[in-house]
Amino acid sequence: MSDRAVILAGGKGARLRPYTVVLPKPLMPVCEYPILEVVVRQLAHYGFRRITMAVNHQAELIRAFFGEGERWNIRIDYSLENQPLSTMGPLRLIPDLPEHFLVMNGDVLTDLDFRAFLGEHILAGRSFTIAASRRVQVIDYGVLEVDASGRLTGFREKPSSTYLVSMGVYAVSRRALDFIPPDTCYGFDHLMRDMLAAGEPVHVHEHPGYWRDIGRPDDYMQAIEEFEGPLKQVLLL
Repeated sequence: MSDRAVILAGGKGARLRPYTVVLPKPLMPVCEYPILEVVVRQLAHYGFRRITMAVNHQAELIRAFFGEGERWNIRIDYSLENQPLSTMGPLRLIPDLPEHFLVMNGDVLTDLDFRAFLGEHILAGRSFTIAASRRVQVIDYGVLEVDASGRLTGFREKPSSTYLVSMGVYAVSRRALDFIPPDTCYGFDHLMRDMLAAGEPVHVHEHPGYWRDIGRPDDYMQAIEEFEGPLKQVLLL
């Protein structure tokens, strides 16, 4: 069983400005804890012994806070981008990745069992597995349906749709890295399109539990409220 995780912590957090002008997004607090500390504590709990943080924006602040991981009894090292490489590009800078490993964004708040998720991926012999969550998207307007003449044919007040979306947590095998070009800004979207075009299977693991994308202002504020209750004990393992 692999005990290696990569945390993508190099984003600028544009959606959380002006807060992220001062702090990198992974150090944004959820109550008294930076979101990235919650993630590190969870990974340590689930038996991950080594974390590589892929950093760029305000990397020195992240390194100063986490050091080499002694506080959490886990080894932390850093991979620094010299240029923005998006979400998947930084993986090509890490030379010693094992055959199977976990990759996740540094601003994810979830009760997903990371070890079980990676273990299922390994046992199934997959290349790439996406942790996914159901998300309801509400349109905050009255939606008009019209025909070619401009006549109203239907009306829906604040309709909603449900989507299965990526949580920003992935189980990855080394063969998936062959799709990632070196020294190139290459995102999750690029990798998915290239793997699908090549006929390389990509699997989805639907997680029915808790998930928040702290990079979104609405989710961030909601997570702060939720963290004050019983959720704190669930996530701070």
